[in-house]
Amino acid sequence: MGLPEIDPAVVGERLAALRRRIREVGVDPDTTTILAVTKGFGPDAVQAALAAGLVDVGENYAQELLSKVESAAAVPPRWHMIGALQRNKVRKLAPHVSVWQTVDRLAVGREIARWAPGATVFVQVNATGEAAKAGCPPDQVPELVEQLHALGLDVRGLMTIGPTEVGADPRPGFEATAALADRLGLAERSMGMSGDLEVGLSCGATMVRVGTALFGPRRQGVTAEPPAGV
Repeated sequence: MGLPEIDPAVVGERLAALRRRIREVGVDPDTTTILAVTKGFGPDAVQAALAAGLVDVGENYAQELLSKVESAAAVPPRWHMIGALQRNKVRKLAPHVSVWQTVDRLAVGREIARWAPGATVFVQVNATGEAAKAGCPPDQVPELVEQLHALGLDVRGLMTIGPTEVGADPRPGFEATAALADRLGLAERSMGMSGDLEVGLSCGATMVRVGTALFGPRRQGVTAEPPAGV
């Protein structure tokens, strides 16, 4: 069974609907970065996002990102790595990734600084306190941000994921992350996905990570790496 086929015209319509959702929250869509998440879709999803006018594309899995880079257009997207980051994958990803959104420990930061000096990074915050979830505990974020700055990295903002439990309220975690970003003087907050982007935006998100709202349902079991990030 192949990957879902992506119709660029449908993606364009869904993007227009997504911008209406953002506007209904009282936020200007032009000031919000819509990150198109292509996890579980083929290279045609990247092309459809670019055709719709999106610039930023996110991938959860290193191998998927690298395979899509090979089939990218002459003008590639601005790639964001938004999945669990293994240090041994950084070297191969470094020539292609513009923004590393899931830095949650110093060892990963050191590896990025080694292969991509001055790179733009976000610190991933485990704002829900779930033991199985990636992310830096909120009380350790200030120290990590300082250490990453010392490595010469451009710490642009914070990223967080809502609670894993279905129906749980993401607002407390989003509000705490936004307040922490304010305290640290960080401009960007990557919070909210297809199902909870309104909450993220109302809490101060400057970026939302959107996959199914743009490309439709994913086919299950298309990747082997452990999921994280969206």
